[in-house]
Amino acid sequence: MYDKASIALIPSGYKSSELYSVLPANGDGDFEHIRTSTATRVNKDGLIESVAIDTPRLDYPLNNGVVGDCPHLLLEPQRENILLYSEDISNSAWTTFASGETIVSNSVVSPNGTQTADTLEGDGSATSVYVRQNITLNTSVDYTFSVFAKKGTNNFIALSAEGFTGVTNTLVFFDLDNGTVTSGTADIEDYGNGWFRCSYKVTIGTDGTGRFLVFAAYNGTTRAFPSTSEASGQNIYLWGAQAEQGSYKTSYIHTPTNATETRSADICNDAGTSAEFNDSEGVLFAEIASFVSSGTSRRIAISDGDFTDRIEILYGAATNRIDYQVISNNVFQAGGFHTVTDVTDFNKVAVKYKQDDFALWINGVEVSTDDNGNTPTGLNTLRFEDGGGGNDFYGKCKQLIVFNEALSDSELQTLTS
Repeated sequence: MYDKASIALIPSGYKSSELYSVLPANGDGDFEHIRTSTATRVNKDGLIESVAIDTPRLDYPLNNGVVGDCPHLLLEPQRENILLYSEDISNSAWTTFASGETIVSNSVVSPNGTQTADTLEGDGSATSVYVRQNITLNTSVDYTFSVFAKKGTNNFIALSAEGFTGVTNTLVFFDLDNGTVTSGTADIEDYGNGWFRCSYKVTIGTDGTGRFLVFAAYNGTTRAFPSTSEASGQNIYLWGAQAEQGSYKTSYIHTPTNATETRSADICNDAGTSAEFNDSEGVLFAEIASFVSSGTSRRIAISDGDFTDRIEILYGAATNRIDYQVISNNVFQAGGFHTVTDVTDFNKVAVKYKQDDFALWINGVEVSTDDNGNTPTGLNTLRFEDGGGGNDFYGKCKQLIVFNEALSDSELQTLTS
């Protein structure tokens, strides 16, 4: 079946500003990739590494700390880490509770494979073991806090946002032994070698300055503050603290100095020429995952490059819903949608288009049909956006394939299974 494909992106080869497609062999299906900053990914060894400006990120999945065999293309929006000295909690940008705490810099190997992670330890003369940093946040905007943590003599950590007016989700707890959230609404991700990325979202009621805290917690539910005797020798390892405006965490952004750092958005577009597309019939197939279950519109489209004619696969505002639509001469022709179990998991999605014969297939099942409508004309480009410069796709992609004929039901079932 893949021999019927006119463009096939299975992320593997790249260079600066270019992501190679497997088909066509002449390079006409390659994507232009733009990102005006460096960024990070998880490499084939399971380590976080920096990637140069404009270079596509082939990110390897981690499953319970074990790195997967095949990477996916990682496309993210612009984000800024507003926590300073993200890998150095001994810096004066961070403060501790009292003199009863010790920070040992560069004491253990971090998730990037270098000995840059720090130890936070209590000596028993103080009733708390934590580090904190003051930050200013804006009203009614979501922020996500995260930090990489590894258990030492202590199994638990807690994260907190304090001092803000009207803040929600102020204190959450994590078990670094079992890799679980033990109290509050939060997320924990296993990065291997005992490291977990712990994160949670807050919303601030009023503009103002408060603080982000990381505790070596005494237990996993209620006690971020141990007694002085309990704090003696209590320690955890920390690295890669991040605070970013948004409802979910993104890839790690290093802040090495007394300044915030911004990762620019990934833009990946303009694969193909008119020779790779058939206006009369075809299939657009993608194996993709979202970062969140709902949110702003994020699209992948075959188009005429001018938003007038296009075929789109999209995530929209509805929770766990995958949509498609076909537009010809700026007029809606066909469309449909289906709610899946979880759009943050990888789903295989195919849109078949042909005069008065349109269908949406997801994970081996035909989930929506439309038997009335015209096909677009002038198709000449494949983009991770709506075809006209908006609604950029942010998420993960394992495959993106264009077929120049309307595949049979049995072929579509096989393709999406």
